[in-house]
Amino acid sequence: MIKKTPLIILAIFCFATTMFAQSRTIPVDTTIVTQHSVTVNGSSFTYTATTGTQPVWDELGEPIAALHYTYYTRNNIKNRAARPLLISFNGGPGSASVWMHLAYTGPRILKIDDEGYPVQPYGVKENPYSVLDMADIVYVNPANTGYSRTIPETGKEVNRDTFFGINADITYLAEWLNTFVTRNNRWRSPKYIIGESYGGTRVMGLALALQNQQWMYLNGVIMVSPADYKVIRNDGPVASALNLPYYTAAAWYHKVLPAELQEKDLLEILPESEAYTVNSLIPAIAKGGFIGETEKNNVAQKMAYYSGLSEKEILDQNLVVPTQYFWKNLLKNKNGYTTGRLDSRYLGVDRQLLGTVPDYSAELTSWLHSFTPAINYYLQEELNFKTDVKYNMFGPVHPWNNEDDNTRDNLRQAMAQNPYLNVMFQSGYFDGATTYFNAKYTMWQIDPSGRLKDRFSFKGYRSGHMMYLRREDLKNANNDIRQFIQRTLANGKSAKY
Repeated sequence: MIKKTPLIILAIFCFATTMFAQSRTIPVDTTIVTQHSVTVNGSSFTYTATTGTQPVWDELGEPIAALHYTYYTRNNIKNRAARPLLISFNGGPGSASVWMHLAYTGPRILKIDDEGYPVQPYGVKENPYSVLDMADIVYVNPANTGYSRTIPETGKEVNRDTFFGINADITYLAEWLNTFVTRNNRWRSPKYIIGESYGGTRVMGLALALQNQQWMYLNGVIMVSPADYKVIRNDGPVASALNLPYYTAAAWYHKVLPAELQEKDLLEILPESEAYTVNSLIPAIAKGGFIGETEKNNVAQKMAYYSGLSEKEILDQNLVVPTQYFWKNLLKNKNGYTTGRLDSRYLGVDRQLLGTVPDYSAELTSWLHSFTPAINYYLQEELNFKTDVKYNMFGPVHPWNNEDDNTRDNLRQAMAQNPYLNVMFQSGYFDGATTYFNAKYTMWQIDPSGRLKDRFSFKGYRSGHMMYLRREDLKNANNDIRQFIQRTLANGKSAKY
């Protein structure tokens, strides 16, 4: 009997493990509340962090997804109704809300150096520039991003058409926000939505969906390095030419422009490159193969002047230089590094110099290096949201339905209907994915009449897609949000023309 005891114990243990092991699922509807403090702009205050999940329901009231969010409210506020609410989305599509949450507007930011590079030990620290001093903030993870998950019916697959497309995404998120605002008693508060990258497309569409489907009116829309697919998915002369001012900025940063440009400040030379792009380059590329030889050579010479590439490289590609080629070859003859896509300050090392596309995205690998451990640590250990579910930095949302993208005009219509609604663009000059000049072009195109242009503003920064990773721009960009909110509060003024 003594010799058999270990086998009996082992059998009981295995049975218990089988019977009581938990499925790896996320709670559909739950909240965890913790208390914290932070010092912003020299002033210390306490705040409440609420993190958890809130359902998305179908038309029968059955939960079909659980969206994870984190909601920060400053404590000891006498009039919560008058306090702005900032609703934050990242992009992708398929990206979690981690980026702006843990590096831009929130009360904690990840430990990185002043230019945005990873520092060990990984973790978070206080954000001395957070806008939490003047606005409460909620960070939302759309379906299958972060800890958010879709919920399939028993024995059935998830209906992907409900979640994974431009218009589906906007529709269910607008409904979800209605519930969130109701649960948290924020209907009277001035409301702002901020979206980064694809999040720019998302918030353009949400501005109208919230008004027309949820009867929720906003004071402001903030687009951070916005992706406008009306341009990005178009291979015409406008889309190609709009890259040149970004090429100028990146080449200036890496000191490969001609001396007369290189010795000037960035903001002195960008207007030159922009003017040439609009007035000369777009018309030249529009002529295609029918452009005259002399004009073609003159354009190539000017593009080389403003891009750091050679005339031959530009002529070999008939004046249409892909961004991938630029990232791969800008520094080929200087130091052999590639430059980053989302932030061309970052450098990469390829297997070989020859080629047209970098082996990898130097900037994204650097960001994942620091963000991934930081968000997992922060949510689990500081905010006490315990789960075995994986935090999806990028979630399974593809294929994504890009049809019927009317978001640019949706924003125009929302602004026309709502005299309170203002829009701010924020872009980094060294972003090669959603370039700053592309963002300017989007801003110009939203309202062809020009009657709303006084309600648009643009802010540029000397960094990339996530311009807030650079400490100086973290400060400046948060201050720009702060000033935007202050400027667009109603302050008793009626919503009328």
